[in-house]
Amino acid sequence: MSFLPPELYATLERSVPLACVDFVPVRESRAGSAEVGLILRDSPFGQVWCHLGGRIRHGETIAQAIQRHALDTLSIRVDIPEDPQPAWVYQWFPPEVAPVVDWAFGTDPRKHAIGLSFVTSLMGDPTPRNEALDFEFFSLDALPEPLWPGCEDLLGRMLSSSLS
Repeated sequence: MSFLPPELYATLERSVPLACVDFVPVRESRAGSAEVGLILRDSPFGQVWCHLGGRIRHGETIAQAIQRHALDTLSIRVDIPEDPQPAWVYQWFPPEVAPVVDWAFGTDPRKHAIGLSFVTSLMGDPTPRNEALDFEFFSLDALPEPLWPGCEDLLGRMLSSSLS
């Protein structure tokens, strides 16, 4: 895998959309409804709850990117096929280039990102680390506050797409 020097990566973030994976672990609650796993992290918005994910590296498959982010953030692997197909494709824009459109998108002041979004299952018990200050499961009707801007819409779209 190739790595970019921080100053070059910062230039790319300001210049082109980046391919990313967004994923959310889902489990069934005792009541039989779906619960989503979210991390608490520091962000440009302060501490917020959000889905997991990040950029796909050059030469890395989508599944490899998801597994790398799961291991880096929760010290655990996720159950995902070798060639997974997204439940949703979600777009993230910095405010200064956000389009005026009639559909929802997420806000990320750092970059314009195209998020290939996946619903996953965890393979074991997560241990939050690195960017994850905490990890918990929540029902969709009791999501924590504050959420990363766009995260609630993404979760609704991913879950309705994957459960239908």
